[in-house]
Amino acid sequence: QVQLIESGGGLVQPGGSLRLACTGPGLTLRSYTMGWFRQAPGKDREYVASISKDGCVRDYAVSVKGRFTISRDNANNAVTLQMNSLKPEDTAVYFCAASRKPIGYRNDYEYWGQGTQVTVSS
Repeated sequence: QVQLIESGGGLVQPGGSLRLACTGPGLTLRSYTMGWFRQAPGKDREYVASISKDGCVRDYAVSVKGRFTISRDNANNAVTLQMNSLKPEDTAVYFCAASRKPIGYRNDYEYWGQGTQVTVSS
């Protein structure tokens, strides 16, 4: 059964913006630490950002800090990733994930979506 679904991916030019969303048909997202990860072709999966269960704490990979913002939209049972000043190296499949553990445990995400493609190119 589908637990998480990503949406909002697409093709954007360098310097552009894109907003991703993660919804939880099978989960109440406010009950989980939520994270975003990405995987570029031929590379390992990379941590991007996470947000605490209450939405008060946010954490970002150094590579995206200052450009990306993770937020909760509890009214829609969703988590978003606002991506600004996009670079070609941001090109990847982006995955959202949910963890029962508090924020800070990057390797303990239990539920995953199928991913959405983000391509940054001229």
